[in-house]
Amino acid sequence: MTSIFLTFIFLFLFWAIARAYKNTKDVAINRISIEQNPGERTKTDLNILHLSDLHLENISISPNELYHKLKSEEIDLIVLTGDFLDRTRTIPKLGPYLRALCQINAKYGMYAVLGNHDYVLRGNNLQLLKDTLEQHGCTVLQNSSKLISIDGISVNIIGIDDFSTRRSNLAASYANLEPGYNLVLTHDPNIVLHMQKFHFDYLLSGHFHGGQICYPKAYHLVKMGKLVRMNMIKGLHHHDGKPFYINEGLGQTGVNIRVGSRPEITFHQLSLSTVKCESSPAV
Repeated sequence: MTSIFLTFIFLFLFWAIARAYKNTKDVAINRISIEQNPGERTKTDLNILHLSDLHLENISISPNELYHKLKSEEIDLIVLTGDFLDRTRTIPKLGPYLRALCQINAKYGMYAVLGNHDYVLRGNNLQLLKDTLEQHGCTVLQNSSKLISIDGISVNIIGIDDFSTRRSNLAASYANLEPGYNLVLTHDPNIVLHMQKFHFDYLLSGHFHGGQICYPKAYHLVKMGKLVRMNMIKGLHHHDGKPFYINEGLGQTGVNIRVGSRPEITFHQLSLSTVKCESSPAV
């Protein structure tokens, strides 16, 4: 009887692990629409592809598969919100994914911030990661910003460095901004709780993986900041009336499985208003 019971347990565990691994291939494609001020007289749509937490040590989608999921989409801007990898030997694996994204020919380019796992790298290895991103046409923002113009509307792309490793510098990130639409990129969304004096119109982040293993809930995330305790670990949320989005990530960390979560590709459509942007303060 004992041997039958143990066999049953073994088969169940094998099935559960296989199912959890299969979940890493079941990529969710989510579409978010953000309307600034309905009824404004002039609006321009900005279509953003948002990827986060590739964790290339544990990713179950190939560069070619990623490209085929994206090739028919209208994409103006690509943003990557950190945690690409944490091992030097994985850096060469990043190139094919970036080349796949370059084939999209996003009109306004590709921008990235770094995450806590990226900062496991040090010195020349960290620089190699940044160089790899830049060599593939990706602008890396570390407490800095880039101004772009979209149909005459000024958009500040603001990259706030990783909050969880205490690298965030809000004053530096917002230095010398032009009046316009403030689009913030950052890895750890907990930074929104400290931005009362720093205006943003929309913020994109990652970090939590939607829990990655949620059974029955993602209790293991509690140590990862106040947002978790506020039950904000994925999707669209608001704080002080301002919208922000937490991407579940494309890869996995620790083990290559997911339970109660799925890898995510997100398309954000932002309606920009000339009236709003002309009068909006940078801070």
